[in-house]
Amino acid sequence: MTEITSKYADFEGLREQAVALRREGLSLRQIRDRLHIHNNDILGRLVKGEPAPEWTKRPRTKDDLREKARELRSQGMTYDQIQVELGCSKSSISLWVRDLPKPKPRHTDAERHALMNAGLSRLRTTQNEDRLRAKAQAREAVGQLSDRELFLTGVALYWAEGSKDKTYSRRESLQFINSDPNVITLYLHWLDLLGDPRERMRFRVGIHESGNVAEAERFWADLAGVPASTFQRATLKKHNPKTTRRNTAETYRGCLIIYATKSADLYRRVEGTWYGIVLGAAHSAS
Repeated sequence: MTEITSKYADFEGLREQAVALRREGLSLRQIRDRLHIHNNDILGRLVKGEPAPEWTKRPRTKDDLREKARELRSQGMTYDQIQVELGCSKSSISLWVRDLPKPKPRHTDAERHALMNAGLSRLRTTQNEDRLRAKAQAREAVGQLSDRELFLTGVALYWAEGSKDKTYSRRESLQFINSDPNVITLYLHWLDLLGDPRERMRFRVGIHESGNVAEAERFWADLAGVPASTFQRATLKKHNPKTTRRNTAETYRGCLIIYATKSADLYRRVEGTWYGIVLGAAHSAS
């Protein structure tokens, strides 16, 4: 203590220097370095009563934000709207405006639901337009298939949906069933490419017992380009009372079963080609 007292014996002289430096606009740190005063208590006493220069004062940004937030809240803005406007956190906004009355809702419940439904409708419309655009672009990118492309596509389609030969049940013949008209159309184009005439094909409808058999046979006959009278007797599926049917729309026409007679050689060609595709894909990947 004696050492500190002797160092600052000329207190009034030091104070005059400190005050002069303070009025010149120096900070406490700068005054400390100029006068070599490293005791904060003494330094504070030397400049006591002298205001700090403006440039050393911390900006009161949050005070300004607080006032702006209160003003916006008084105008009826929600926390979310104030946050977007000012860029500050909701917790700060809540602290600043919690004493202000909650603004009245701008819309009734019915109006809010209407606005929400309108927004969802616009969103779904945009999504549907994007979906259709992507599909159209992909469709146009395909262009016309070569005979080889159609052949390989048909082989893959048949192996996914057609009946296959088993070691325990030899069935080397082409038999195909599907409910998608586009799939059936592609399959028939493929059979045309293989040179299998319609006269060697047998057609039959597989449909739920409550379906319209005659209407289904007319539809599939028109698609295949053959008389409906040539169709074999339809296979009717019994209704299971424990299940709920979903295929009850007017467009339900069951499945079309296409059986190609005398097609053992074609079947062997298809099976051999399929395994060739598998090997070819493996070689491409490596």
